[in-house]
Amino acid sequence: MGTDKVALVTGAGSGIGTAVATALLAEGFRVVFAGRREERLQAAAQASGAGTDRVLVRPCDVREPDSVDELFRRTEEAFGRLDLLFNNAGSGAPPVPMEELTYEQWRRVVDTNLTGPFLCTRAAFALMKRQSPKGGRIINNGSISAHVPRPNSAPYTSTKHAITGLTRSTSLDGRAHNIACGQIDIGNAATEMTAPMARGVPQANGEVAPEPTMDVENVARAVVYMASLPLEANVQFMTVMATTMPYIGRG
Repeated sequence: MGTDKVALVTGAGSGIGTAVATALLAEGFRVVFAGRREERLQAAAQASGAGTDRVLVRPCDVREPDSVDELFRRTEEAFGRLDLLFNNAGSGAPPVPMEELTYEQWRRVVDTNLTGPFLCTRAAFALMKRQSPKGGRIINNGSISAHVPRPNSAPYTSTKHAITGLTRSTSLDGRAHNIACGQIDIGNAATEMTAPMARGVPQANGEVAPEPTMDVENVARAVVYMASLPLEANVQFMTVMATTMPYIGRG
């Protein structure tokens, strides 16, 4: 893969975002580390070992249109183009009964998990359509929850189902402009977010049981594969999961 390619990863300060951004650097991409917490972004970028000429750290709140527009402006200013957007930033709500969810909790998840990827996709389209050569790739971080819910997960599950619709629409609308879009649905990558699974999490039958996880590097390798394809080919949907997690049969 050529070293002239540029990738932007949201939520790059931890977990899947850090693993993917680091793996893309290892594949020769120049990478923009984007996220809300600058200190974590700086730490992740420094840990990658890449030179400052290949890394851009940009704090950004994907829920805010002005913040997203500034992120993409700075990306174009620093690297001249964008070849890959990984819409990864996300959040969840407390796992409480539906009637206990507040409007603010619902809105925060929707703004981060759905409005954020839309705003980033909108900005990426504008840049990818006007750059030369035009085109690029967008990969959305879905979830196992894009297929089946966990108990007490209405905000998160709703947004991940909606991400599938955004992925399909982006794929269709991007065809005429050499913009490909795919989605990776991830199950139980070992990150800070999934650490409680070792102690036990609620199951559909009402039990609380531990669940297996997998190394987050498996996700990074999968995203790198999707990113490595020529724009004439696309992984539309990919599921990468811990082999024995309770997904198959969960529905």
